[in-house]
Amino acid sequence: MKAGAFLYPWDVVGDPDAAARIADLGVRQVTLASAYHSTRALTPRHPAHRVVTAEHAAVLYPPDPDRWAGRALAPYRQSWTPGDDPYGEAAGALAAAGLEVHSWVVLAHSSRLGAEHPDTSVVNAYGDRYPWAPCIARPAVRAYLVDLAAEAAARPGTHGTELESCGWYGFAHLHAHDKVAGVGLGEAAQYLMSLCFCPECREGYGKEGADPDDLAAAVRRALEPAWSGAGSPESGRDGIGKLLGPERADATLRWRGRVARTFQEEAVASVRAAAPPGFQVLLHADPVPYRTGANVGVGVDHVLTVADGVVLPCTGSDSAREAVLGPFAGRGGVRAANFGIVTGMGGSPRTLERDAAHAASLGADELRLYHAGLASGPDLEAVAEALSRLG
Repeated sequence: MKAGAFLYPWDVVGDPDAAARIADLGVRQVTLASAYHSTRALTPRHPAHRVVTAEHAAVLYPPDPDRWAGRALAPYRQSWTPGDDPYGEAAGALAAAGLEVHSWVVLAHSSRLGAEHPDTSVVNAYGDRYPWAPCIARPAVRAYLVDLAAEAAARPGTHGTELESCGWYGFAHLHAHDKVAGVGLGEAAQYLMSLCFCPECREGYGKEGADPDDLAAAVRRALEPAWSGAGSPESGRDGIGKLLGPERADATLRWRGRVARTFQEEAVASVRAAAPPGFQVLLHADPVPYRTGANVGVGVDHVLTVADGVVLPCTGSDSAREAVLGPFAGRGGVRAANFGIVTGMGGSPRTLERDAAHAASLGADELRLYHAGLASGPDLEAVAEALSRLG
């Protein structure tokens, strides 16, 4: 089973031993960040630093000035890793160690974009903007993200890409100093808090037969018990229908589903047009279409007509793996099972052999390991042992 590990360029740049150390794990591929959101990352083995603070979403290569000239929305450059092209430098070192490099592109997730261009953001039913969540229904946002996908994915020396957040982002967000857990919101309430009411989305709901003012009022009414302390534990599509009413719920699902599907089609087509033949395109995905976030909700049948496959979150229980891998069973395409390997972040490297075998029995044909740069020495030792036995 082909295994690949996630890395940031700053894990490699300035560390002459990094590429060989990753190759010695037994992985064949590295998925290397080329466009990424803000983060604070530990670098436990780097000879020059221990913490890297990526202060905002940025590209880790020099963007093409001709592509972005005169455009209001353009990618931000990074300043926290030395050199003009840290992605290219890291990719070269990894390739020289015998590793196949694929790009890791985060699309609809950028707090700086929303802060500097508020009209790009998802707007909830209360009028609150989510600066971390660009609304993919907005034409300018869509055009920017589609071009970003092509440029960030098809970097020189890169054999494929994995597109993260290639769809709707919403309320859930690992924000700095997060303080939003005081009220219990179930899956259905999270969906309601993620509905966008920007002008394009309001018009879209209307075309689907839902008056946007009535819909926003219905969202607020449905969520009132949660704010009053009663909670909102409903989940699933039936739970969304229970909170909103079936007709309103269906209208939102139709609109958002169509926007996500066409955005995924445009982003992948843009990558393919910029990339050489044989370039692999995978989406980080969830088989529940209304889910939002890094692993975007997709239509199972649709996504496999667009991309070469999916990367699915598989850390956790057997039932959690069955829920994400089961809908893709027997459908072809790459099904990469993504496992956390950082114990301190909820990963389980010491059960990787068993968990990967379980994923393979459900149809997974590749592994992804999150995240080789963040993991401790003992975590990496456990990964290497597991991969040596998996073959």
